[in-house]
Amino acid sequence: DNVFKEMLAGVPAEINAEVDLSFAIASRLDRLIKEKGLSKKEFAEAIGKHPSEVTKWLSGQHNFTLRTIAKLSTFFNETLVTVP
Repeated sequence: DNVFKEMLAGVPAEINAEVDLSFAIASRLDRLIKEKGLSKKEFAEAIGKHPSEVTKWLSGQHNFTLRTIAKLSTFFNETLVTVP
C-alpha cells in the first residue's frame, strides 16, 4: 500500500488532472449513451465512428480533442465539459 502511494506521489499534478478529466468525460459519455438507449455500436454509427473508437473513448484513456468534445456535445445536446 505504501509503495503504491509513493508511486502516485511521483506523478506530476497535471498528469493526475488529465487522467481525472479523461475518466470524467468517459463516465459522462457512457451515461449519456445509456440515457439515449443506444448500444455502443448504434452510437458509433450515429456519429460516423467505428465501435472500436467508442470503446477507446469509454476506457477513460483517450485524449479527446476539442472538435470531438464539441461533436459529442452537439449530438447529445448537452455540455460535456464546463469551463468556469
